[in-house]
Amino acid sequence: MRHLIRTDDFSTEQIESVLHNAEHYLGGRFDPILREKIIITLFFENSTRTKSSFEIAAKRLGAEVVHLDVQKSSTKKGETLVDTAMNLDAMGPHAMIVRHAHAGVPNILAQHTKASIINAGDGAHAHPTQALLDLFTLRRHFGNLKGKKIAIVGDIKNSRVANSNIELLTRFGMEITLVAPPHFLPETKLHATHDLREVIGSVDAIMSLRTQTERHSHQTYGSLKDYASDFCITQELIGERDIILLHPGPVHRNIDIDDAMLKDPRCKVLEQVKNGVAIRMAVLKALIA
Repeated sequence: MRHLIRTDDFSTEQIESVLHNAEHYLGGRFDPILREKIIITLFFENSTRTKSSFEIAAKRLGAEVVHLDVQKSSTKKGETLVDTAMNLDAMGPHAMIVRHAHAGVPNILAQHTKASIINAGDGAHAHPTQALLDLFTLRRHFGNLKGKKIAIVGDIKNSRVANSNIELLTRFGMEITLVAPPHFLPETKLHATHDLREVIGSVDAIMSLRTQTERHSHQTYGSLKDYASDFCITQELIGERDIILLHPGPVHRNIDIDDAMLKDPRCKVLEQVKNGVAIRMAVLKALIA
């Protein structure tokens, strides 16, 4: 196990180990096991949570983090991304954390580097550490996930988070329903519906996703308010139901989730962010310690 490109790069046993170690780190017990290790971050797309989370995770384990400012890198002079990665790899880092708008980039780089490649999101393909932290958040709340029901709501077709969660949560026994307008639904064998109210009474959890407007080739709704009228998760919609709410961020307030629901204790968005640091510490330990 040298790279993490997709969730299925980790066996179920390896994931259980990651979850166990994340629980340890969540308790504030940090070991400098990555002292003298060097990690390079290459983010070709914007990021708040994932980039900061990885950097904090690495530093808590004692690693040195080098951030490549891609706007000032030689890729702007015409150097290919593979050549950039190979040159960085020649400097001897232990891992490179890569985010890119095009699906498949981390996998390509993994074929040309000795350093571990960790996918921090590639196009609409995969975001494995997000799915791991979502799994961790759900497990900490429910315990055994077998038979638990979750609705994934929003722009599923363009969501790397949805792809990774579908693989991982299914593997751990969750029953998934996809909820989206027709143009946001991928081809799937999973239960799918366009009506959020149809499933709200039967699920244990909801994962809301933002509309991936940067991946749309044309306008899909008259306005985001039109979308929100059908798919925004509101306190009124949830009512008194015992449902927890997840979102990978960034949240479009009152489009994905309304203000009241974001303040509701059933909303686990900030808990996900906190858990993300612990999960990424555990992933770094698994790959390069």
